[in-house]
Amino acid sequence: MLKSLAFTCALATAVTSFAQSVGDTRQTTPISPGDLTLIASAMRAAPVRVAEAATIIVMESDGSVRTLRQGSNGFTCMPDNPATPGPDPMCMDRAALDWVNAWITRSTPAAGNIGLIYMLQGGTDASNTDPFAQQPTAGNNWIETGPHVMIVGAPASFYEQYPRSAMPDPRAPFVMWPGTPYQHLMIPLV
Repeated sequence: MLKSLAFTCALATAVTSFAQSVGDTRQTTPISPGDLTLIASAMRAAPVRVAEAATIIVMESDGSVRTLRQGSNGFTCMPDNPATPGPDPMCMDRAALDWVNAWITRSTPAAGNIGLIYMLQGGTDASNTDPFAQQPTAGNNWIETGPHVMIVGAPASFYEQYPRSAMPDPRAPFVMWPGTPYQHLMIPLV
């Protein structure tokens, strides 16, 4: 999911800032050819019908967030940004944006605030048991994921019906980070 501690800190600042400013309809800068490339990358994270009406944001190298395009459907998409390491293209609804903000700021997500995240381009490999692991180690159960969607913020009982193995089969639905406040359902699209 994320590639470095420095990036995680920058993303925390960026998502917190953006989450607080949702509803601000100003586009901060004109669209450049580079921005068009970033928009195209972000749009690949979700189905066309979602992506075409989503807000597109990009995190700058200083951790600030810039809105590339204001959307109208409540989804926010982020590109795979070559200026910063990660994140992989993702698109999330407002509840998921709040959940991501809680995860990266290491706070507890709101109970019952169920959200959806699209990652149709797949995700960077990640630990299946440690929400904050930055690289593989002998005990953190590093897994590879392909294109998927995530259900976040559901009650703990929801996740109990799905495999919760430390080393799941990523070709079938499974719970990532089981037993933590950040557990979520990974649904592969293979």
